[in-house]
Amino acid sequence: MKMENHTSVSQFLLLGLSDDPELQPLLFGLFLSMYLVTVLGNLLIILAITSDSHLHTPMYFFLSNLSFVDICFTSTTVPKILVNIQEQNKEISYCGCLTQVYFLIIFSGMDNFLLSVMAFDRFVAICHPLNYMVIMNPHFCGLLVLLSWLIIFCVALLHILLMKRLTFMVHTEIPHFFCELAQVVKAASSDTFISNICLYVSVVLIVVFPVAGILYSYSYIVSSLLRMSSTVSKCKAFSTCGSHLCVVCLFYGTALGVYMSSAVTHSSQRNMIASLMYTVVTPMLNPFIYSLRNKEVKGALGRLLSRAVSWI
Repeated sequence: MKMENHTSVSQFLLLGLSDDPELQPLLFGLFLSMYLVTVLGNLLIILAITSDSHLHTPMYFFLSNLSFVDICFTSTTVPKILVNIQEQNKEISYCGCLTQVYFLIIFSGMDNFLLSVMAFDRFVAICHPLNYMVIMNPHFCGLLVLLSWLIIFCVALLHILLMKRLTFMVHTEIPHFFCELAQVVKAASSDTFISNICLYVSVVLIVVFPVAGILYSYSYIVSSLLRMSSTVSKCKAFSTCGSHLCVVCLFYGTALGVYMSSAVTHSSQRNMIASLMYTVVTPMLNPFIYSLRNKEVKGALGRLLSRAVSWI
């Protein structure tokens, strides 16, 4: 087969979850319903937090940012999946694929950073309660989020510049339902050594470091809880971490599933199903986890919905 460089390659083929025509309407309905629930649920969280002065605290500031990132994360992949299923077309343009990779890196990285920052917020609240509002002041919280955005923008841009140096064969197939960075690099026909090195370094920066931060924060939180004499105080303090812990376990558990499925089975189908969990299912479940387990969020949502009904 004739080799073409990236300037001649106009499109890639996304193999998707299934070629069965009978499954396409089911997949379309499934993705559409999950996408609508994700957008609506996270949008309600954002509106509830911004409209309720009781929730103008660092923890909910970070939560609103997480909800915004989850909406963007899902919007990077699902609309294109729906278009491809509806048109029965697996193609994605070269520029479209690079754009998708760019934003996937940004929003998946921001998920990692925000979960780490939220763990740090709980660490300060439980281990240093008297200095909480002094340490976690609005300026510092804004700086943490801004710094996270700047780091991940630079990381994503570096990967895109490296990808533009790669060459691909005509009609390159990507065994996925979206342009995942690792899969696109693996599909390249040129030397990918530098891209792979940068990929491993990026994993350390945007995954390993945040996970280490989360583990560090919770090690001190658990230590502080064990030193508390009152059972009521322990339960009250730990309840503020419950929702965050559930989201952390869900996000990193599914991400670990992606890694394990690709490393052990080498099955693209299982890898795609595992990827579906952390790219679509996790952002969809996050609003339910925070609203069902948090009385303040439930109260704010109730007040928001009651105001909306009164306006109708």
